[in-house]
Amino acid sequence: MLEIRYVWELPVRITHWVNVLCVVGLAITGFYIGNPFYTATDTESYVMGWNRLIHFGFAYLFLVSVIVRCYWFLFGNHHASWRMFFTWATPQGRKAALTFFRYYTFTGPKLPYEVGHNPLACMAYAGIFVLFAVQLVSGFALYGQYQPDGFWAGMLGWLVVLIDLQTLRLVHHLTMWLLAGFVINHIYSAWLMDVKEMNGVMSSIFSGYKFVEKDDL
Repeated sequence: MLEIRYVWELPVRITHWVNVLCVVGLAITGFYIGNPFYTATDTESYVMGWNRLIHFGFAYLFLVSVIVRCYWFLFGNHHASWRMFFTWATPQGRKAALTFFRYYTFTGPKLPYEVGHNPLACMAYAGIFVLFAVQLVSGFALYGQYQPDGFWAGMLGWLVVLIDLQTLRLVHHLTMWLLAGFVINHIYSAWLMDVKEMNGVMSSIFSGYKFVEKDDL
């Protein structure tokens, strides 16, 4: 018998889609800033300026979204809690993560079940939030160089003393590609679980609800 279970709370769903919007917007505009793939015309001479403006706007929105999500790590339900990142700390969590890895890579037939994030996904998301932090810190450190007496230069100016600007740009750029790779895997994994588990994984990030077999609980 199926039971409807409320899994993803509203702040989780909102920040998820805001992050999606920001990552896509930042990737497109950031790639253009580093490698302009179309040129300005006589009637549209501010192309780079608009791309930079949009990039910075998405950056601030992304910062707010990540802060809200980090806040919800402390006050959300157990599916959204910071504790989900530490499933590797127990033998059961490590075993479940390995089982999911084998299933994803077609080297194991067993499909474990989790109402929320599975242990392997939790480990991946921990890494993703580290990448988010790298992007935000490196991005705003670079942004601060355009106003040496401004807020971001004062907050993150020490970073450009430790790491030269070109290396910082390279880190920022390579992290973008790591996030792009994660997005591809994330869509594949979510779609696979939706087909195999038939519990509304894909729709749950819109509605918050999953359909769960009582036996699986």
